[in-house]
Amino acid sequence: MGRSSTRGEGARPRVRHGGRGEAAPEAGHGPRNDGSTTRGHGRRERGPAPPEGGHRPGGPNRRTRRSGKGGKRRVLRWVATVTALLILGTGGAGYLYYRHLNGNIKKEDLTLGDKKMADHKANAAGQTPLNILIIGSDARDSKENQKLGGAKETFGAPPLADVQMLLHLSADRSNISVVSMPRDTMLTMPKCTDPETDDVYPASTVPVQTNESLGRGGPGCTVAAWYELTGITIDHFMMIDFAGVVSMADAVGGVPVCVDANVYSHTSDGKGSGLKLKEGTTSVKGEQALQWLRTRYGFEDNTDLGRAKAQHQYLNSMVRELRKGTKLTDPGKLMDLAEAATNALTVDKGLGTVKKLYDLAEELKKAPTERMTMTTMPNVYGTGNLSGRVFPKPGEAEQLFRMIREDIPLDGKASKRKTPVVKDAAAPVGEIAVSVRNGTGTDSLGPARGRAGTVKDLLTEAGFAKASIDSQNVEPAARTGLLYPSADLEGDAQAVAKALGIPVSQVKRSTAVSGIVLAVGADWREDGSYPAKAGEEEKTPESADALNGADEEACMKVNPGFTW
Repeated sequence: MGRSSTRGEGARPRVRHGGRGEAAPEAGHGPRNDGSTTRGHGRRERGPAPPEGGHRPGGPNRRTRRSGKGGKRRVLRWVATVTALLILGTGGAGYLYYRHLNGNIKKEDLTLGDKKMADHKANAAGQTPLNILIIGSDARDSKENQKLGGAKETFGAPPLADVQMLLHLSADRSNISVVSMPRDTMLTMPKCTDPETDDVYPASTVPVQTNESLGRGGPGCTVAAWYELTGITIDHFMMIDFAGVVSMADAVGGVPVCVDANVYSHTSDGKGSGLKLKEGTTSVKGEQALQWLRTRYGFEDNTDLGRAKAQHQYLNSMVRELRKGTKLTDPGKLMDLAEAATNALTVDKGLGTVKKLYDLAEELKKAPTERMTMTTMPNVYGTGNLSGRVFPKPGEAEQLFRMIREDIPLDGKASKRKTPVVKDAAAPVGEIAVSVRNGTGTDSLGPARGRAGTVKDLLTEAGFAKASIDSQNVEPAARTGLLYPSADLEGDAQAVAKALGIPVSQVKRSTAVSGIVLAVGADWREDGSYPAKAGEEEKTPESADALNGADEEACMKVNPGFTW
């Protein structure tokens, strides 16, 4: 989905009385929230929320650009590699019809929240990661979106962010991690201000369904909600609607998907996406691809969790197909793809040109398919009135978010890329100044009393006479680490780590410090030496249901009630 293109028009509040297609079922497997908004310039009314799906026509300016044979080969290879990520919302369309294509791209503010997102911390090589929030809107703001989405009672109503995926590109560009948040996730909403109408949406005091964030001013509020929940700095967002998915899927061509039994996503009362496939592998494109991506009734337990898994399988399969380099070799098809891509996307203003999208795509394609990992936020079901809704799973959801924040690969391969030890670069230990911080606090526990002083004493005993305590900076840290500001202090920082038994991989360069800082984390709350187990390579929680991009054996489990 993309955001409504008729932003200034009044809209009817959503009232559900069933519907056709996947619309009615997407109203949820439990009672819907009563929140709603109208995307007009007047008052906003709140009403229940439906499922998945703005799309604006392309700009009038048209100019062709020609290149030599070498340039054409480069464009073809680039598109074949990147277009899959564009469906994810992460690619560009090349330089064909440059000015015209720039006019096609819709742009919105990156964040509408009050909180300023933290700056990235650079790794030892001075590199920083990229985090891109992919949003699928269920907007029914055009005839095409209405036809594809069904549910006539929702036409013109505010869109919902029914697909939300955070794509993380590692600082060293070696891997990509994707985290999906189920659209039924309940969380508190941040305060957001609509940049076009100046309407202010106060922060919620009770949990609200996450897909409602899009109706609180636009995709920038969805970004703000993610940041408040996860603490992950988000650099960009990309949004696509029903019609955009279909046009992109047609331009890309068929993508093989697998089901373990015949499936028909349809119920006697008209619910379901309409997807009908035979057991085994089928190549889907266009509207059938949209049906696959929207199917909830028919996969696994008929919930949004199964649908997220189906989306992961489709996207991984598409990346594999396009990176084979056997598709999109027809220049005419490339032009169609360029038109479809730029018309389909709404992006933040930092990505508002084809050149910027192209540069981003160049970065994304550096990560190989086998280092791409799809996951779903670990979650638990609600009870009582919130039955059918999901909540972040205590401990494990935060562990996944922290791995993204700390740029830890979700495929578990970080240990194969060991941080090199700088030899003969450390000063005598008595001359190394170290500032110790107590960052042992957690979401449920305050800082362990006296930890900075205790660890400072350990350093003093080891000969670090210039060790001191920093009591002013007590930001919690999940893992103990050494931070240093410049290359000339890297050897000194590694010497501190070695003296305390802290893994060298936890020594990182950071522009946030002016000297060597030892941040004692929640993994070292107890007295004694640094626990060996705390230094082990972190693993993605099993509840995240990780799927590797190179897995060609993945096949969706069909719910027995939807076979034929």
